Amino acid sequence: MKLPRRNFLHLAAGAAALPAVSRFAWAQVYPTRPVRLIIAYAPGASADTTARLMAQWLSERLGQSVVVESRPGGGTNIATEAVVRATPDGYTLLSCGTPSAINATLYGRLNFTFVRDIARVASFVRLPLVMLVNPSVPAKTVPEFITYAKANPGKIAMASTGIGATTHLSGELFKIMAGIDMVHVPYRGGTAVLTDLIGGQVQVLFIGTETIGHIKSGKLRALAVTTATRLDLLPDIPTVAEYLPGYEVSAWFGIGAPRNTPTDIIEKLNKEINTALADPKLKARLADLGSTPFPGSPADFGKHIADETEKWGKVIRALNIKAE
Repeated sequence: MKLPRRNFLHLAAGAAALPAVSRFAWAQVYPTRPVRLIIAYAPGASADTTARLMAQWLSERLGQSVVVESRPGGGTNIATEAVVRATPDGYTLLSCGTPSAINATLYGRLNFTFVRDIARVASFVRLPLVMLVNPSVPAKTVPEFITYAKANPGKIAMASTGIGATTHLSGELFKIMAGIDMVHVPYRGGTAVLTDLIGGQVQVLFIGTETIGHIKSGKLRALAVTTATRLDLLPDIPTVAEYLPGYEVSAWFGIGAPRNTPTDIIEKLNKEINTALADPKLKARLADLGSTPFPGSPADFGKHIADETEKWGKVIRALNIKAE
C-alpha cells in the first residue's frame, strides 16, 4: 500500500524522534541502581578524600548510592583501564586527574588513549603546590634560590613522590624556566619524602598544602606557591610566576566515564557536580583540604585535559623522562 506523502512524512518524523525521546527518558530516570566511582588512589590520599566528598553529594542528589572503589597502582592506569573497558551506561565513573594528562606521554605504550577512550564529565577541584626548602638552604626567596642553585650546579637534591608525579614535573618545569641544574631524588609517597626534607637529606620539594603545619612550625620554609595567584591559606607567600612569568602548576581532579556514555547522562552528572561546587558547605570543606572548586562544562574539561597533556608532554619529551 502506498502512503500519502503527508502521512509518510509524519511517520518518518516520529521515527526520527524516538531515539531522542528514549535518550531523554533514560537520563530522566538515571540512575536506577548504584553507580561505581573508581578511584586510582589509596584511601586517605587527598584525591581519594575529595572524590569521596563528591560521591557522597551525588548519592544524595541522585537518589542512588555512588560506591567508591579503590584501584590504586600503575600510575593510575589500572583504574583508567577498568573504566575504559566498562559498559558506557553511566554506572561506572572514573576519578581522574593530572596523571591522566601526564601518562599520555610518560608511558611508551598503554592499552588505551585517555583523550579518546574516556568521556569528560566534569572537572572538580584544583590543588596548589608549594615550593618548600629545608631551612638550612641559604635562600629565602625564589631569586635567591636560583642564584644559589646556579652557584652550586648539580649539588641540590630535588625530591619528589615519584618519577612522572606532579611533584616531579613541577620541579623539572622550574629547572627549565630558571635555567638551573638540580639532582632529582624520587621517593615512593609523601611521608618518607617529607621526613627526609625536614631532616635535610634533600633540599627542595614541590608538594601540596598538606605541609602547611610544617611551614607554620618552621620545620620547612615556603618560597612560593605554584598557582597563578596567591593562596588565601598562605597570603604572604608569593607565586613562582612573580619571578618566572608563565610558570603555573596546579594538580586537578575531575570525573570521566567510558567513551560513548550517553550525552544526556553526562550532562546530568555535570549539572549535579557544578551544583555541588557552588554549595557553601562543600566549598568550605574543600577549602579545609587546600583545594578550590573547578567548575565547568564537559567541553571545558576536555580543553583543560588537552592543554595539560600538551604542556606536560613537552616537559617529558624535552628531558626524555620515562616511567619507572
